[in-house]
Amino acid sequence: MGDATLKRKAHEEMTAALKAGERVRLGALRMLVAAITNREKELRRELSDDEVRDVAAKEVKKRLESIEAFESAGRLELAEKERAEREVLEPYTPEQLEEAAVDAMIDEALAATGATSMKEMGKVIGVVMGKAKGAVDGTVVQRKVRERLGD
Repeated sequence: MGDATLKRKAHEEMTAALKAGERVRLGALRMLVAAITNREKELRRELSDDEVRDVAAKEVKKRLESIEAFESAGRLELAEKERAEREVLEPYTPEQLEEAAVDAMIDEALAATGATSMKEMGKVIGVVMGKAKGAVDGTVVQRKVRERLGD
């Protein structure tokens, strides 16, 4: 199989959702395919599966932000729709690291950078996020590093 297997899978699932009349699934997949196409136009080439996963991760993050906003505004029906879309997109995202693996990466980054204060938090987060390549949420890393370096 070629590099565009995830992209092809998204197209196939989108077609199946259209035929089955699954509106939420269809909408989420259409947005994912559009985001992939836009990214390909920016780069002027086809995306690899890893790049497709990165695009999907950004789409999932947008859904998470929307869920928070809708819930705080009391718009629970819209939050539910965003949750359903997120579930459709999650299989396309990078597999998330377990908490123990994240903790180990933070320990390594702290040792490698020699960070001891909050001023050096950015260095540590940069090292961890570079190694994790989308397999961990940045807000989780930030919270854990902040705990270790002490507010």
